[in-house]
Amino acid sequence: MADEKEIEVPAKFKDLVEKIESMTVLDLAELVKVLEGKFGVSAAPQMVAAAAVAPVEAAEEKSSYNVVLTAVGDKKIEVIKIVRDLTQLGLKEAKELVDAAAAAPQTIKEEVKKEEAEEMKKKFIEAGATIDLK
Repeated sequence: MADEKEIEVPAKFKDLVEKIESMTVLDLAELVKVLEGKFGVSAAPQMVAAAAVAPVEAAEEKSSYNVVLTAVGDKKIEVIKIVRDLTQLGLKEAKELVDAAAAAPQTIKEEVKKEEAEEMKKKFIEAGATIDLK
């Protein structure tokens, strides 16, 4: 993965690359859907490559974590409110994310500083949900 750190980003793309790097997985997925619809293409192989790179970078930093919802608990509505508050998702998207967490763990936010991740975890635990920091 050292090769990827040596890639020189042309000046005309620096702002775009910085914006993409700061996006959550959910935002990236939404962006891909918009681009697929706009240009009539499929970006599935590129999505796999982008998703494979992100966990490696997170593991190297040790100062940032991915906040993963593993179980919803009894207060589903409270958990949806917390997801909406933390991710700025709409009600429908937040509900879908929480519903999906019942079947498999769902990443709420990526590359979060340790202090912020702990604060998020505390909010979810108070609502009865189970959170992992990876």
